[in-house]
Amino acid sequence: METRYVQQFKKGALEMMLLCLISSKETYGYEMITTLNERGGDVLGISKEGTVYPILYRLLQTGLIRSREVPAPANGGMRKQYALTDEGRIRLSEMIAFWKSYAACVDRFVTIAEEEETEK
Repeated sequence: METRYVQQFKKGALEMMLLCLISSKETYGYEMITTLNERGGDVLGISKEGTVYPILYRLLQTGLIRSREVPAPANGGMRKQYALTDEGRIRLSEMIAFWKSYAACVDRFVTIAEEEETEK
């Protein structure tokens, strides 16, 4: 069941996931969407560009990523390739450190709830 809470979790984590993808290599939007769906489609359910491109635009505006136009091999047009800036690398490191702490904290609460449920 999709709730606004689930959507908020996805939205918050998606920015970090996109930065992770961009940190591994210069990439473009459709490739990121494909990778997100391959690695987490059952949970993320990214089916539209309308989910990813607004986040990429925001990351560009905040200076965490940069883009450049390159020829698209498939159709002879141009496509945007995205790469992390130095500020983006710093921010991603901070986000990953926070995520690990946050996930460990949540896991502690989940474990307690599961143990209490088992005891009932």
